[in-house]
Amino acid sequence: MKIYKFLLSIVIFSLILSSCKKYLDVQTDSRQGFAETADDCQLLLDNYTVMNTGYPSDGELSADDYFIQPNNYNSIASQEDRDLYIWSANARRAAAAPQWQNPYKVVLQANLVLETLQKLQGGSTDPVTLNTLKGSALFFRAYAFWNVAQLYAKPYSAASAGQDLGIPLRMTTDLNEKSSRGTLQQTYDRIIQDLQDAVTLLPPTSSVPTRPNKAAAYAMLARTYLSMENYPNALSAASSALQLNSQLLNYYDPTVISLSSNTPFSPRFNKEVIFHSITNPGKTLVPNLNTAKLDPDLVASYDSNDLRGKIFFKPIASDTTYRFTGSYEGSFFASNFFNGLAVDELYLVRAECYARTNKPTEAMADLNTLLATRWATGTYVNMIASSADDALTKVLTERRKELLMRAQRWTDLRRLNKDPRFSKTLIRAKPINGTTYKLPPNDLRYVLLIPDEVILNSGIQQNPR
Repeated sequence: MKIYKFLLSIVIFSLILSSCKKYLDVQTDSRQGFAETADDCQLLLDNYTVMNTGYPSDGELSADDYFIQPNNYNSIASQEDRDLYIWSANARRAAAAPQWQNPYKVVLQANLVLETLQKLQGGSTDPVTLNTLKGSALFFRAYAFWNVAQLYAKPYSAASAGQDLGIPLRMTTDLNEKSSRGTLQQTYDRIIQDLQDAVTLLPPTSSVPTRPNKAAAYAMLARTYLSMENYPNALSAASSALQLNSQLLNYYDPTVISLSSNTPFSPRFNKEVIFHSITNPGKTLVPNLNTAKLDPDLVASYDSNDLRGKIFFKPIASDTTYRFTGSYEGSFFASNFFNGLAVDELYLVRAECYARTNKPTEAMADLNTLLATRWATGTYVNMIASSADDALTKVLTERRKELLMRAQRWTDLRRLNKDPRFSKTLIRAKPINGTTYKLPPNDLRYVLLIPDEVILNSGIQQNPR
């Protein structure tokens, strides 16, 4: 049986990979149908390479937590990476993978599971098992849709979401189904509905954090609502997730974290991780190549007793700059960045929402709970806020410092740019070829151009420039 399951997983994976390029409107006479049982569905969902890795990283490449020196810039092999770094008006990927195609592989497999489960309803399979599988598939589909929307659709605004372009919402495995973008409201409605359904179906915990559970669904709802600036619902979802898992790592515990290691969060799957996934940062951002150097002002903002400054940053021997070593991925794929869901993010989401709903005391309580686990033993002094606005400023400052290189900064910039208090003009401080490049708040370039391959195959509308 074990050999059968192993061979089946290889066959399923190979067939899906061969069909993914057809998944956006290349006509074919076939439909997908590679799963027949609940065990087959679990194999599909447990395919770590497809379901948990390779999420989009071009938002991180476009964000402001790092810089590239001129000599390193000119040596970057990928012209696409160079264009994205300087926010060129024409910056885009020619091929769909991995920024677009990888998350739609997740969608394809999730839809295959959902269609198979529909056929199994009323049969001999345990209903609890079916519910868990369905909840997992819905979670993965929503997770993939949200990640695509952060790059290729506008930031959510309730006033315009009904008119703004969304992303293609592939809801079946039918390769002949024509894609359309729909509205941004439809995109977020779908994401929220899938996650809300997942909450009702998933168990509170899972055996490994690569499998979704109820806490993960609540945590993803919190992340989604925050990106929509729906702070009351984000607060509620974060609180529900924290009721299920509120464990924080003690960064000062040497039995858990090594301050000197380039992979300090080893082994993988530490207790803060609610759902584990990673991005593939490509050769430009990968830490051990020393091309991407962390923003020196950001590095300097960490207090000497703040252990994150020692854990997240390691000096580059050839100069006075730093590279990032703080991924929750651990040592297994050390060159990849963790972008999953973790308890520390939940405390920051809830703290921000408390501040935005005029509850500064509660906001600072959550912030202090988190930060007390990040500083050297006996050195942390609780922060206080003079007002809700002061609490909000402090929370957002710590949010950037805590969630560094987790593929959240681009989304945060997009939503915070709508508030003059927190809007920011991005500047590539090191001039490239004699030119300094800038990205003003709310610029059209905050929505990336869809890869050429997708436009050619599907005919969907490109984002404006």
